Amino acid sequence: MDFTSSIHQSSSLYPYYVLLNGFSIIPLSHFLFAAAVFSVVFLYNFLEFHLVGDFFLGFRGNPIRLTHNPSSALYNSVVSHCKILHGRYLATLWLASPHLQTCFLSFGGRPPVFSYRRQIYHASDGGTIALDWLTHSDVSGGSFLMNNAISKEDKIPIVVVIPGLSSDSAAAYIKHFAFSTAKRGLNVVVCNHRGLGGVSITSDCFYNAGWTEDIRVVINYLHNEYPSAPLFAVGTSIGANILVKYLGEDGERTHVAGAVAICNPWDLMIGDRFISRRLLQKFYDRVLAFGLQNYAKLHEPRFSRLATWEGIKKSRSVRDFNSHLTCHVGKFETVDTFYRRCSSSYYVGNVSVPLLCINALDDPLCTREAIPWDECRANKNIVLATPKHGGHLAFFEGLTGACLWWVRAVDEFLVVLHSSTCMHVQKDISSLHSSDGTAIDQGPYVNIAEDGMVASVFGQEPRDHVSEEIKEMISDIGQDDHHTETTQTSEQHTNINTKSSDVTAPVRKCLNQISRQTQKSALLLTRKIFPAAMLRR
Repeated sequence: MDFTSSIHQSSSLYPYYVLLNGFSIIPLSHFLFAAAVFSVVFLYNFLEFHLVGDFFLGFRGNPIRLTHNPSSALYNSVVSHCKILHGRYLATLWLASPHLQTCFLSFGGRPPVFSYRRQIYHASDGGTIALDWLTHSDVSGGSFLMNNAISKEDKIPIVVVIPGLSSDSAAAYIKHFAFSTAKRGLNVVVCNHRGLGGVSITSDCFYNAGWTEDIRVVINYLHNEYPSAPLFAVGTSIGANILVKYLGEDGERTHVAGAVAICNPWDLMIGDRFISRRLLQKFYDRVLAFGLQNYAKLHEPRFSRLATWEGIKKSRSVRDFNSHLTCHVGKFETVDTFYRRCSSSYYVGNVSVPLLCINALDDPLCTREAIPWDECRANKNIVLATPKHGGHLAFFEGLTGACLWWVRAVDEFLVVLHSSTCMHVQKDISSLHSSDGTAIDQGPYVNIAEDGMVASVFGQEPRDHVSEEIKEMISDIGQDDHHTETTQTSEQHTNINTKSSDVTAPVRKCLNQISRQTQKSALLLTRKIFPAAMLRR
C-alpha cells in the first residue's frame, strides 16, 4: 500500500494529491510552452518592448509631442515648417525597445565610413582640444576630398558638435550626424572633450558635465576665424547639458546662431537618483563608470597626482567616480554640490538662442522626470520635442536600422532655421546703453547723500565737464592724502569727522554726476572708489 492510496479524502493533504496528480497528466511540452510564454512576457515588460503597441497603431509610429510658448517665433517661423518634427516616429521593428536601441548604438550602430580632418586648438590654460572637421566639400560628389580648407569669407554654416560622456568624434551617433549634415551642405566640426579623441591632457583642467569654458573659447575662435559663417551648435547627452548651460550663461553675448540639445539629462541630481533605481539602470551606471575609468587610465600620471587613484580604480558607479576625481579636480565640496551647480535646467530661462530640444520619453539613461517642461514652455526661444520612443541617442528607423531619426530631424531644423529670420545675432552690449527712451535711460540712478547713505533718484541732468570733475576729485584726494600723512595722531582723532567729510565730498559729487551721465549703476564705483578714499584717510 503506497503513500497516495493511504490519503483519505478528508485529509488536509488530499487537495495537494489531486493537484499533483493533475499536473502529472499534463504533457511536458505544455510546461515548456508555458515557461516560454512567461519568459517572453517577462522580457517584454522588463526590456520595455513596444512592438504590440506599434501593431495596434498599424506600424505608423507615434506622433511627436511638441512643447513651446504659444507666441514663439521659433515655432511659428521654423518648427512649423519642419515636416519630420510634425510627423511620426516608428522604431526599427527588431529594435522596438529603448534598451535594444541603446545597446545596438553602443556596440555597433552601423556608422558611415569616412575620415575627419584634425585641427589642434591650444587653450590659454595649456589644455589641448581636438577639433575634427568634416566639410561639405569632403563628401560632395560621392568622394572624400580631404584637406579642403575653409576660407575666411565662406558663408556656409558651421555646426559645432559636443559629444556625450566619454565619447568622441569616433562614436557611431556622432559619425551618423556628421556625415548626414555634411551631405546636406553644412560644415561640421566635432569639439572633442579634453583627453579624448587620442589627445593627451596637457593641463590640470579636464571636462565635466558643467565645464563650459572649452565650448565658449572654441565658439569664439571659430567666429573670429570665419566671421561670415553662421555657427550652429549641437550637443548630445552630457554634451547637451554643457551646451544648454553655456547658452544660459552667455545669453545674448554668444555667437551661436541656433542650437540643438539631444537627450539632455537636464537635472544631474534627478538623473543620479534615477540611474541607481532599477536593475537595468544600475547596469548602465556600471557601464558608464567603466568607460570613465578607461578614460582616467589613459591619463593616470596626471589624475593620480590630482585625485585619489585608488578610489578611481574602485569606482563602481558614476557617482563614485565623480566623488574621487571630479570633485577633487573641479573643487566641488560634494558630489551633490557638483550636480546642483552643473545642471542645465537652472539655465533654461536665460537661453536667448533658437534652441530645439529632443528627449525620448523612454530614455533609459535620462529620465523624463528631469525635463523642465514649464521652463521650456515659458521661454520663447525653445521648442521641446519628446518622441514616445527612441532610447538614448538612438532613434533607429527603417527595416535595416541604417539611419537615425533625430539626425534627419536636426538636419531639417538647421536648414530651415538658416533660411529664416530667427537666427540669433550677437547684440552689441554697448548698444544696450546708447539708445534713448529705454528703461535704463529712465533711471533709477544712485545718489550718495552727505551722511553716506545711498538712495535711488529719477530724472536726468545735463552732461557737463565729466573729465574736469574726475580730475578735480583725484586732485582733492591727493591733497588730502598728503595732508593726512603729515598730521599727528592726536590731530587725526580730534578732526576725524571733519576730514571724512572733506575727503568724501568730491567723491560723492563725482559719483552723482557719473550716475546721471552714463545712466549705469554707480554702486560698483561706490564699492571701489569710496572705500579707497576712506583707507587713504
